[in-house]
Amino acid sequence: MNNKTFHYSLALSLLLTACHSGQKNEPVAGNDAVVATQLPSDTAKLVKKDAAPADFFSKGIIESISEVAVTSRINEQIVMLGVEMGQRVQKGQVLARLDRTATEDRIVKGRAELEHAEYQYQNILMGQGYKRGAFDKAPENIREMARVNSGYNTAKAALRQLEHQLTYCTIQAPISGVVTQLNASLYTAAVPGETLFRIVDTEHLKVCFDILENELQRFEKGTVITLAPISFPNDRHYARITAVSPVVEKNGVIHLEATLTPHPHLKPGMSAIIALGHIEN
Repeated sequence: MNNKTFHYSLALSLLLTACHSGQKNEPVAGNDAVVATQLPSDTAKLVKKDAAPADFFSKGIIESISEVAVTSRINEQIVMLGVEMGQRVQKGQVLARLDRTATEDRIVKGRAELEHAEYQYQNILMGQGYKRGAFDKAPENIREMARVNSGYNTAKAALRQLEHQLTYCTIQAPISGVVTQLNASLYTAAVPGETLFRIVDTEHLKVCFDILENELQRFEKGTVITLAPISFPNDRHYARITAVSPVVEKNGVIHLEATLTPHPHLKPGMSAIIALGHIEN
């Protein structure tokens, strides 16, 4: 009961920001207009028209469904940095390039070592009586032993690894989103494992909140909830529950998540009042 009283008090303090002397605010054009987004139109109409006034309130946090820390796999100097804080990027977009010189030099050396190993491989087979140009007539086990003893397999694998490592010099965006953290700077070293920048997908959002276990029967996957961001108390956004934790925490709390439709007012990290039903203005 104390928890429910707290939720009602919290929601009441939010809703009072939209009232003057106990009267409702009427929606007006401009910054004070009520914003309502955004489920499929049939669901949104149902919520607005038929839903009862909210009788459950909780506080939730808006989060991105996908957030990625971009790191380097090799220790090389950053020679091109094409990203800024707050910049929107697309998946696959080149964000940075690392110096290729050292890797390219190792590739040249690796090719020379492979050529030498191939020469040794041929010599081994010719020493066993097989003529150049007819090595395929040798049994596979003989050829495999020659490749091992000549170092051909090792040299070939090393060259492939170096050629693949060259792709690490180009750093691309793994997801589409907004750069929210930028630690990299031009001509500094990219250290493997250290975050160069962080990308947050602001086009796919969810709201996370908790309920008491005695409220669980009212929530299931697909249930529509209403939320009002603390920063924009006149906004009304609708979300659909997509995840219910299978575990009840020690304090009798269950964690839920609901997907949101993107809106310019909604940002990861925002707090919001969650309601089951329609929040009256």
